[in-house]
Amino acid sequence: MKYLHTMVRVSDLDASIAFFNLLGLNLIDRRDYPQGRYTLAFLAAPGDESAQVELTYNWDPEVLGGARNFGHLAYRVDDIYAACQRLQDGGVTINRPPRDGRMAFVRSPDNISIELLQAGASLPPQEPWKSMPNTGVW
Repeated sequence: MKYLHTMVRVSDLDASIAFFNLLGLNLIDRRDYPQGRYTLAFLAAPGDESAQVELTYNWDPEVLGGARNFGHLAYRVDDIYAACQRLQDGGVTINRPPRDGRMAFVRSPDNISIELLQAGASLPPQEPWKSMPNTGVW
């Protein structure tokens, strides 16, 4: 058995691809299925295409909920502060800042919770992160 991907439904494919690009993932494949009226986009971290996220965009409008039965996607990052700064500079709200130099949470345009974990040991706490409050839920 081999892990292939996690699928999440999105309401705006371009905004979601832009978010995941900002997160650091690359679009590795995109397929339109006119007969089924949907598009699939596959993204992965550079150098690790074995762990993919499949974005499913249904062409017909639908309301997507924020069900808690789907927990979150998690990614290890080389520098959690740099990753959070890049996301924040791109307009992403840091819901749970990396106050401990170890863990942060953000949400995609469709409210998919994303956990960022520092590779290796926690970084020393630093401002503005260590004083930043939580925003919303993650």
